[in-house]
Amino acid sequence: MTTEATLTSTSASPTARQVWTRARGIALALVVLVAGAVAIAVIRSDARHGELDPRSADPGGSRAVAELLADRGVDTRVVTTLNEAAGAAGPDTTLLVAAPDLLTRSQQTRLHNAFADSSGRTVLVASGSASIERLAPGVTADPATSLDSTLSPDCTLPAARRAGTADTGGVRYTTTHLGADECYPSERLATLLRIPDGTGDGDTIALGAPDILLNDHLDEQGNASLALQLLGSRPHLVWYLPSLSDTSATGPDDERSFFDLLPSGWLWGTLQLFIAAALAALWRARRLGPLVPEKLPVAIRASETAEGRARLYRKTDARDRAADALRSTTRTRLAPLVGVPVTQAHTPEVLLPALSAHLHGDGQDQHTLLFGPPPSDDAALIALADRLDTLEREVRRP
Repeated sequence: MTTEATLTSTSASPTARQVWTRARGIALALVVLVAGAVAIAVIRSDARHGELDPRSADPGGSRAVAELLADRGVDTRVVTTLNEAAGAAGPDTTLLVAAPDLLTRSQQTRLHNAFADSSGRTVLVASGSASIERLAPGVTADPATSLDSTLSPDCTLPAARRAGTADTGGVRYTTTHLGADECYPSERLATLLRIPDGTGDGDTIALGAPDILLNDHLDEQGNASLALQLLGSRPHLVWYLPSLSDTSATGPDDERSFFDLLPSGWLWGTLQLFIAAALAALWRARRLGPLVPEKLPVAIRASETAEGRARLYRKTDARDRAADALRSTTRTRLAPLVGVPVTQAHTPEVLLPALSAHLHGDGQDQHTLLFGPPPSDDAALIALADRLDTLEREVRRP
């Protein structure tokens, strides 16, 4: 009973209370983090509800521009599948693609083939490098977006000149089409492009940002004028809201990995976090400096140290190391006695002549004794130790 009580009282296992005390700070931080994430998600979900949807009256919706177009005789129809969007292409129709980057490669190709020869107008809103090159061949999206949101037309396109400044700053485009209208430049790259189809009255417009279509920006600058002119040139407007659930015209080439589905901002953010973590680890890492001697808490006699090392040598049959230690120590003690510097105590050509002159011998036995081969067994090792002691006593004898 006494032993069990002692083991229980000295156990190193933490109790449940100790575990809770240590982990409650982390648990509280996780609860706060989750609660904050939920709150942000709720707020953002309300703010982004119906974004670029002509039926939504939210700040991010586009119901206002649809109502203004209706007053001018333009009817707006919302479609959410590629089949509906492709079937609606025609000379009297403006097709607006709200989020071109959500389309897969085969969907982009099919959509371009549908409106390429339709003589209608196609408006691509904030089409990035993932979609613009297929939906508008000859157009390239610059990786860096515009730093300014409000820009001046600086082009000859009548719609842009009548609208004046507008909030088109976003994706910037370059094109190889010689007849294209490049408007609202930001650092010499256009944020609005109009590319004629070359076969009729049809054209494709690449709009760098959706701001001119949003409810909360429509009454700013010349946004309303520009939006009505771009979308009201035909009596019918088809507003295509691509959906991730639309599986029409998909193929094996559209399969994407997990990293393909992540926005580029997340990848850059992860890289920045990795660099920050590496810098923090470098800053807080323990740096190994020179060894610092530390005094032992207790005094240990030299004989105990020698005995402990001898037992280690014996346990591993390290007679060669034991013999080297004995001979090295003896040579170190003999050198000052015969007038040889300690730094040359382990040089046979210096130590042995001085030792022979002191003992009046030929020095052959001293060479074997001080620099000879290791002993073959424990008895030979003991004999070597005795002979070294005898030699040292002879040298010390007056």
